[in-house]
Amino acid sequence: DMFTGWERPSHWLVLGVVVVVLFGYKKLPDAARSVGRSLRIFKTEIKGMSEDDAARAASKAEAAPAAPAPPAVTPPVSPAEPGTAPAPPSAEDERPANAAAKHDTPAGGE
Repeated sequence: DMFTGWERPSHWLVLGVVVVVLFGYKKLPDAARSVGRSLRIFKTEIKGMSEDDAARAASKAEAAPAAPAPPAVTPPVSPAEPGTAPAPPSAEDERPANAAAKHDTPAGGE
């Protein structure tokens, strides 16, 4: 097997030395910072995709036809006597009882 022996610390030390030699010790912090930024962006995009999927599922649930509403039932209306029309409500019927007392007092409060 190709990967046997990777658990030994000496192998990890050799790998670290090879990486430092190839990339240089000055570039390693920048490379690590770039990898960290890339991982954060990737995480944000994955989270955004899952939120988009949830929003899409919610919109499909809303768009799905619900059970049809029962038809509105109107109460039966008794026929009015021919020739009579209902009287329109008067202004006194619509005004509250204490409103008349407020309008009868002078504006100065005297």
